[in-house]
Amino acid sequence: MFELKPIPNVPEFKPAFIEKYKTLTDWEEYKKFTLSFLTKSIRVNTLKADTADIVKRMSKNWNLKQIPWCAEGFWLEHKEGRLDVGNTHEHQLGYYYVQEAASMIPPMVLNPQPGDTVLDIAAAPGSKTTQMAAMMKNKGIIVANDIASDRLAALGMNVQRTGASNIVMTQMNGEGIRGQYDKVLLDAPCSGTGTIRKSIKTITMWNPESIKKISGLQKKLILNAYKLTKDVLVYSTCSTEPEEDEEVISFLLENTDAKVEKIELNIKHGPAIMKYGKKEYNPEVAKCLRVFPQDNDTEGFFVAKIRRPN
Repeated sequence: MFELKPIPNVPEFKPAFIEKYKTLTDWEEYKKFTLSFLTKSIRVNTLKADTADIVKRMSKNWNLKQIPWCAEGFWLEHKEGRLDVGNTHEHQLGYYYVQEAASMIPPMVLNPQPGDTVLDIAAAPGSKTTQMAAMMKNKGIIVANDIASDRLAALGMNVQRTGASNIVMTQMNGEGIRGQYDKVLLDAPCSGTGTIRKSIKTITMWNPESIKKISGLQKKLILNAYKLTKDVLVYSTCSTEPEEDEEVISFLLENTDAKVEKIELNIKHGPAIMKYGKKEYNPEVAKCLRVFPQDNDTEGFFVAKIRRPN
């Protein structure tokens, strides 16, 4: 792994945040990684480029390290300290996508295949959408939805740049989507506590009351997402809050016939949170994937693979 570089002039964590996270993980390790810069990472876009060729081209100026859970994913660091990995000819031509390593997990878990019908409920700006298009070799269809027009504009530009041609974009409230899809990705709107390393202001914005409200929205979204699913639903967040993660999955399990499947990926992770506060979660929640920043030197992330019984 590349050397950890502390972020300067960071704000203080709120006492309630410290108290909470000391019960969830190793606080000192969590703090060390959370207050260090993220290592840059890219995903080779196989719709336009060959992975080995791009690695060879980039290796002239960059040190690359394979991301274990994604064959097309690489951490990289410029040999002379350059940081603008998005300002290269290869990026502008759509040969690779600048994507955080943990963000590559949900599509790998959903595993869409050529010919599938896929719904991406909160798709913008398109990192996971374009990853799935590449996995599907532009065959089948992805309905990429988002509620915000400015975010859809960014999605459209990324779809065009990467050459993804099996994507239909829609703009609507996620709870109101209808239809049936082989596979559904709900990368849910969340508090973003897993993204502190690239958005340090999240430390000061953290608010337990807003997390409760977000959790309520996530529960509505996942109920509808499950109704739309023929086969597999993947739920993910870039949050490390139990209320937004295990609690939402437990809620789905208690209100539907959904089943959770264990995720088999080459990734380090801690155990799922089975109890928080006065709430004990459904035992099946243990199969979910909870990733803290210190586990793999990434953002914090949560992923659950849910299957509809035959």
